[in-house]
Amino acid sequence: MSGPAGAAARIAVVGSCNMDIVAFAPHLPAPGETVTGQRLLQVPGGKGANQAVAAARAGGDVVMIGAVGDDAFGGLVRASLQEAGVNVSGLRVGPQPTGTAHITVDSAGSNTIVVIPGANAAVVDLTDADRDAIGNSDVLLLQLELPQAVVTAAAAVAHRAGTTVLLTPAPVRPLPAELLALIDLLVPNEHEASQLTGRADAQDALDSLLAQVPAVVVTLGAAGCSYRRRAGAPIRVGAPAVPVVDTTAAGDTFTGALAVALAEGKTVPGALRWATSAAGLSVQHEGAATSMPRREQIDAFAQGLESAVGAGR
Repeated sequence: MSGPAGAAARIAVVGSCNMDIVAFAPHLPAPGETVTGQRLLQVPGGKGANQAVAAARAGGDVVMIGAVGDDAFGGLVRASLQEAGVNVSGLRVGPQPTGTAHITVDSAGSNTIVVIPGANAAVVDLTDADRDAIGNSDVLLLQLELPQAVVTAAAAVAHRAGTTVLLTPAPVRPLPAELLALIDLLVPNEHEASQLTGRADAQDALDSLLAQVPAVVVTLGAAGCSYRRRAGAPIRVGAPAVPVVDTTAAGDTFTGALAVALAEGKTVPGALRWATSAAGLSVQHEGAATSMPRREQIDAFAQGLESAVGAGR
């Protein structure tokens, strides 16, 4: 499903909204180890909100469906979404505190994350307005930081309406057949793909997942991404060589940009290259939503990469 020619890509996101509390340290602590950190940041995040911001900055017309608490963190998350141009009419305010993600980032940009769901856990059903927003979108973005029942319900609404459903299976949990039957494109990273299938090799894991969903793209960090559709040839896109500062939300940046590119009718290889460019820009900056590039930055970076490849032929 895609919008009229020239119209912005319509993206609905049903997902989590958190405040990210980010500690920077020389290395990630081992079990039982105390590490002296260098500094602390508090920035809006959550995989749902991150993908919404990424898609909006990439040029999408985005509506966010989720929940925050009636607290200072909730106000900051809402303001961050609005600043990015996200429609927050579907963002409800609940009695539970806003969700938080406690993130440690090492000197190489790798991270560990502990998520406290908070208000996200209270999103257990959809309103009529939520269903309308999903049904009127080109693409629905889902993750697994909300209760599984509402994720499945949102996917079912999209499926009936002809809205393309992209699922990021994080945090990893067993995916029921009911949900898998509604997914058009599964977007795990290589670790999630391995955990879902029990296969260490990313390509083997991708092939295994194709028995459950029509198409899969596995993100591979500095190696780029690998895509395959059932009965189709694999497509591999390398990542640009860039200085890495913080990989937090690079996957969400990729997914948000990919949703916009596909909704706009880009070819799959072109959409993958464009989304990989967006992720390559995000890892050069700190934080989650704060690191996500805008449309003109992605276009310029992607064009520069294409030109460099062309010049090297």
